Amino acid sequence: NNHNYANVTLIVELARLHGVNAVWAGWGHASENPTLPDTLMASHPPIKFIGPAGPPMRALGDKIGSTIIAQTAGVPCIGWNGSHVRAEYDRASGELPADAYNSANVRNATEALEAASRVGFPVMIKASEGGGGKGIRMVSNIDGVQNAYRQVCGEVPGSPIFIMKLSTNSRHLEVQLLGDEYGDAIALNGRDCSVQRRHQKIIEEGPPTAASPAVWSEMEKAAVSLAKAVGYTNAGTVEYLYSEDEHKFYFLELNPRLQVEHPVTEMITRVNLPAAQLQVAMGIPLYHIPEIRQLYGENRFEDQYPSPIDFTTQERVPAYGHCIAVRITAENAEAGFKPTSGGIQELNFRSTPNVWGYFSMDSSGSIHEFADSQFGHLFASGIDREQARRNMVLALKELSIRGDISTTIDYICKLLELEDFIDNEIDTAWLDKLIQSNQLVSATTSSAANKRTSRLHNDTLAVIGASIVTYDRSIAGETQFEDALQKGQLPSASSLLAMSHNVELILEGVKYTLECTRKGPNKFSVSLSDSSSTNKCVETNVRLLSDGGYLTEVGGKSIVAYLTSRGDANTGMRLTIGGITVSFSPDYDPTSLRTDVAGKLVKKLVPDGSHVEKGQPYCEIEVMKMFMPLKVEESGILTWSNNEGASMSPGDLLATLELDNPDNVETATIFDGDLQVDGWKDLNTPNNSTNRSRPHLLLRSALESLEGGINGFILSSHDLQQAMDDLFVAGSNPLLPVYEIKEQLSVLSGRIDGGLHKKISNMLISFEHKCADEANEGSLLRFSADQVEVLLVSHADSYDDSSERDTFIALTTPLRDAVAPYVEFQAAGVPGSNRVREGFLYLLRRWIAVEQWFHDGRCYADAVDALRKANKENSEAVLKICRSHGRLQSTSKIIMNIVEAIGEAGRIDPSIATAAPVGRRISVLVGGSNSEALPCLSEIGSMNGNSTYAAVALKARKVIMQESLPDIEQRKDRVRSMISLIKDSLNSPQKVIPQEVKDLLSENVPFIDIFYSLLDEVSSVDEMLALTQLV
Repeated sequence: NNHNYANVTLIVELARLHGVNAVWAGWGHASENPTLPDTLMASHPPIKFIGPAGPPMRALGDKIGSTIIAQTAGVPCIGWNGSHVRAEYDRASGELPADAYNSANVRNATEALEAASRVGFPVMIKASEGGGGKGIRMVSNIDGVQNAYRQVCGEVPGSPIFIMKLSTNSRHLEVQLLGDEYGDAIALNGRDCSVQRRHQKIIEEGPPTAASPAVWSEMEKAAVSLAKAVGYTNAGTVEYLYSEDEHKFYFLELNPRLQVEHPVTEMITRVNLPAAQLQVAMGIPLYHIPEIRQLYGENRFEDQYPSPIDFTTQERVPAYGHCIAVRITAENAEAGFKPTSGGIQELNFRSTPNVWGYFSMDSSGSIHEFADSQFGHLFASGIDREQARRNMVLALKELSIRGDISTTIDYICKLLELEDFIDNEIDTAWLDKLIQSNQLVSATTSSAANKRTSRLHNDTLAVIGASIVTYDRSIAGETQFEDALQKGQLPSASSLLAMSHNVELILEGVKYTLECTRKGPNKFSVSLSDSSSTNKCVETNVRLLSDGGYLTEVGGKSIVAYLTSRGDANTGMRLTIGGITVSFSPDYDPTSLRTDVAGKLVKKLVPDGSHVEKGQPYCEIEVMKMFMPLKVEESGILTWSNNEGASMSPGDLLATLELDNPDNVETATIFDGDLQVDGWKDLNTPNNSTNRSRPHLLLRSALESLEGGINGFILSSHDLQQAMDDLFVAGSNPLLPVYEIKEQLSVLSGRIDGGLHKKISNMLISFEHKCADEANEGSLLRFSADQVEVLLVSHADSYDDSSERDTFIALTTPLRDAVAPYVEFQAAGVPGSNRVREGFLYLLRRWIAVEQWFHDGRCYADAVDALRKANKENSEAVLKICRSHGRLQSTSKIIMNIVEAIGEAGRIDPSIATAAPVGRRISVLVGGSNSEALPCLSEIGSMNGNSTYAAVALKARKVIMQESLPDIEQRKDRVRSMISLIKDSLNSPQKVIPQEVKDLLSENVPFIDIFYSLLDEVSSVDEMLALTQLV
């Protein structure tokens, strides 16, 4: 402030440099600093100040001076320490006699004690140069006078101090003044600003209805008389305290500037105040300003030179309806309106014909700890007070502000719906009483809880919160990993790329201790830690939206959440879900005294090592130009950890407290049992997912699970087995090719020839009906995918124009790719064998691409260094490889299962599919060739370096050896001849085993995979015995 908007010297220098004719200071900052108009007037040439001249601003802008002038002019004033002072105002200098002014100034804490006792409690200790809620304290007894006096001095350094009687059950009413340079002044109606907290306005409205028309007229006349008495020009505001019980008003102060809430007056009078200020500064009389003429029932413009208006006798037109204004502040209503600071991610407001507003920042802004907490203002109008109130409530409910700050929007919205406000039965102490009783916060929390209960259970909210926390931790870890790589450092994969996180959240007194495991880039599994429900979990998905929100999925239901505060040691995390704010509480630790706002430690109120009682203030902090006391929450011995003058951030430790009775401290209840969350499942329960009726989705899901595991994400033994089982189920479903082809065909509707589309569709439908026919053994049916391929090739060849043919081929490429795996040879009953084989080969190659950097005994540091050099511009690729390698124990199990499935396929006789039950098959890969897998198996078989690599390599080498054996038909022919030899030997007297049989057995040729097929061929008991002995 001192370096820009309040820097008079800078303002004047810039005005002179750019040759401006006038300066308009608006409100706040330098707008009521008399040095500004004086300095501008002293410039060569003089620069006009759009506002009052220096002398009246100096006299009336000072609260002590204005009160002396008001009581000298006969304006009623409330009792204060200078009630006895009368003095004549010097218009030329704008000053009062020094002795008179000084006699009304309280110079030290001792004088404050005397003055407060004389005025009578309760009293207000005020800084003459204060305003906006700063430099003002209410004191109800003599014990708090000295402390309050020091706080006021600290908030407005160098300002004179005075003490006035506190008027209880009073209204804060103010009259809007406008005076011209010819001695005329008028009242432009007024405003009721009685809804205040800590003496700072929260809600303003107009016109005032608390005072009767007769009393209000007297208040306006007194304000106009005061302005004329000092020769006041331009806009200003006279503030009064009005006692409804006594129907009396008392002068409070005069603000020699435009108020921030001036649009209230503009809406009810139709007078543009900044425009009127400009016209007054131009030397135009009030009765020549068109909007003022209209306000007093005259035409805006006259053909002849207009005659002056006698404002003392001519009546104003009635107010145009009613207007209510609400200040939008960065304060936490649930914590006694404590100021907050931080960035803003979203600010969404749209003005309507009935509601207008403005904000001092947009969605990319932030509010720092040295700024005023107000950053927005809304104004709602209506034909009457009730209509204006309803319009404001609707606007507040539609206003969306999301970021690191807290706002009072929800609180004020609830405030406007209270009966006291609706009935206009309020006073200046009304809101402070509500805050002290915590009544409205409880009601707001209860209402929000009721709204949440109808939609989301607290358990679901905890799961969403834990998923978001885990997602953010994971992304942050990956970011740190890449940053370390780019700096040439060796990042730790075990810590930065951790796949399991423990999250503790407290919601409405219940503590959820959750374990969140990452199963994919956006997929998580949430379970309870240290619980009997160790085998139960719920799967969630979290995706980051472009606006900074999170698209979460819990139990198949999508929920959008916004993180408004991450929380720290002293504040909990806050989420906004469906327009409702969900506040998680921090762990209650009364032994650590921390600040939850940024600011400065101004004064220690108790010495180090002293005993403090519960609720006793122990220090004062300066936050957003205000002094706030901090209180202990339990009794004990206090030990300071910080010094006076220290700058603080939210969560910083100020002091520690040794509790008198630690056992009496209430803690959150630990959650136990089953979470009431959609999708909460027992891992031991069979999977009855709807995907099982859609084989293509089941196949895709199973392969994605395996790929996630290969990429280094968590894949438990149960999930691994489930994925392998799902692959078998999907690959054995005869409808698998139908669904995969139908999926690609659906997007081509209307884009390819209608006849071709219909032919392929009819083929698919016909096969579906055939599978549904109970008379057929559906599991052994085979879809003729080759016919679809023929149709596509024939249609492509039918185009004479090569460009049309190329377009058709490009358009149908995804469809061709879907058909291709089902065209080649398939064993009956396993149509998806080639499709699964493709997936397995991809996973094998992916694993080899990762582990080739680490096997053969290479240490982690050397491997990362080599990866960094090979991927200089792609640190993400290094991260993915390191993440996968970090889960070597898990990925090796996946590879061993895949290798084993490949090996089993080589031992299966495809011919048994036409005769044997499906349950007797071992592998979904039966049929086709495993030759493409041999290069991968060979690379894996050569890996070494530790026991994990050795186990996988051994499994791969066994499969390679198996693949080198004779094929099934050759082995069956040899076994048939051996059966004949054994049968003959059994019937001979010697019963000697033929040498040929011994030679076959010595070769360790496996027979189990052809056993059932040969068993079906034997025609006698002797042959069955011979086969059994051979096997």
